[in-house]
Amino acid sequence: MASISYHGNVKDWDKLIKCTKFHLETVILDKFIVNRPNTLLDSSSNPHIHDMSDYEREMQDFFIEVKTMLKKGDINDAVDLLQANYEAVKEQMDAGVKGMEQAAILDIIALGYMGIGDFKLVERLLNKLSEIVSSMKNGEPLLDSVLMHMGSMYAALGKFEDALSAYRRGLEILEIIFGKQSPFLIVPLLGMAKVFGSIGRVKKAVEIYDRALNILETSRGAESEDLVLPLFGLGNLLIMEGKASDAENSFKRILSIYTKLYGENDGRVGMAMCFLAHAKCAKGDVDEAIRLYRKGLQVMKYSKYMDLDDDIMEKMRIDLAELLHVAGREHEGRELLEESLLIAEKYKGNEHPSSVTHLLNLAISYSRSKKFVEAERLLRTSLRIMMKSVGPDDQSITVPMLHLAVTLYHLKQDEEAEHLALEAIRIREEAFGKESLPVGEALDCLASIQSRSRKDDGEVFALLKRVLSIQEKELGHESEDVVITLKKLVFYLDKLSNKDEILPLQRRLSMLRTKYKKYVKS
Repeated sequence: MASISYHGNVKDWDKLIKCTKFHLETVILDKFIVNRPNTLLDSSSNPHIHDMSDYEREMQDFFIEVKTMLKKGDINDAVDLLQANYEAVKEQMDAGVKGMEQAAILDIIALGYMGIGDFKLVERLLNKLSEIVSSMKNGEPLLDSVLMHMGSMYAALGKFEDALSAYRRGLEILEIIFGKQSPFLIVPLLGMAKVFGSIGRVKKAVEIYDRALNILETSRGAESEDLVLPLFGLGNLLIMEGKASDAENSFKRILSIYTKLYGENDGRVGMAMCFLAHAKCAKGDVDEAIRLYRKGLQVMKYSKYMDLDDDIMEKMRIDLAELLHVAGREHEGRELLEESLLIAEKYKGNEHPSSVTHLLNLAISYSRSKKFVEAERLLRTSLRIMMKSVGPDDQSITVPMLHLAVTLYHLKQDEEAEHLALEAIRIREEAFGKESLPVGEALDCLASIQSRSRKDDGEVFALLKRVLSIQEKELGHESEDVVITLKKLVFYLDKLSNKDEILPLQRRLSMLRTKYKKYVKS
């Protein structure tokens, strides 16, 4: 129990090799793909805007208005507009009118609340929408578009079977209208591939990605920009499955397509380099991954393809900083983290809440280099910003709070460290419940602090037993975290000379020793 660390909800420097996060795949739709339609009919079987009926035009205007409000950050106005339209359509539905017009309105309302983040309301709206579309015939105009949106929303909510059902029906409609080799099939195919990947049916997902690529290669050519999105999805899936070499081929194709279309100095080329860097990293080729990241970020920066504070640019910088830390080049990694902090302060002002992530990442970097004084300064700043932004009892402040507690422990300021850990436990118990994993993390932190502050060994042991109970419930009886906690419990039982309890725990550790050699020392 000589030292402790805490990772919380910020980036874990020891778990670098991960596939690109879902949010990046979502952002890419708007920032990386050219000529993406912006209409409600973006996946509809009616591709001609001029052929829209009056209600279709009204739906289109409504859709654009909601999207514009959300893009500008006018959340209250967007909610008012969505609520007014919901009340109007609910009145129609209560009167027994449940046709395509009502379905289209509910679809847009659900999409709006999805953008706001009210997922419970989205689920209720999808239930109402599902009741309407289930009774409709496949020939209804806009039905395929609504089904595509439903599939996307169901997938985002983790309702994968419902998502597949919506995508399949939409695919059937489009196949009947356009045939089985039409580019109009790409949207439902990619939706289905992503869902199959999410539920672990990798072979089926790859099969669908291959079908999408075959359709696009046949209709648009092997170097068409339209191939980028299925190649991107396939590459990420293959990285998740440990097939980094195959993933590398997908990202190389993306890089080749954009280089030929736009030249070496285009921002899309820079982004493709960063995607390829993910695959190189997964293969263990760290030096090449770093080179690609650096070059890609440089191209993106000097091409002015996107703002420096864009989410994608920020993620790429942080990914490269992580990689540099793992490669033992902490100083270079911190330079990137400091650059991200300066950019956030320049674009959003000093002590804006968005700077907290960068402050935390920098603090973690300094802590890993045992520069705890610098880490303390950054963590106190981040905690002050968070408390001003969300208040003293919001659960989000417990992340910098526990990091600061750990840092103070290393600086031998145990009294304040213990106070912060206790406060974090109180806040998390109220927010998540006493038996939640976030509470278990905070309890583990407190136990480590108290182990050095001359607390009764029995009290520390009781804390660790509570941690173990939470971990077993939330993570399983054979998780790595459980193994670590078991080891701590054996240590304290030995100190307490409790031979009756120590033997069963020692047997559990012996059974898990082979599986987790790096965590359990002989």
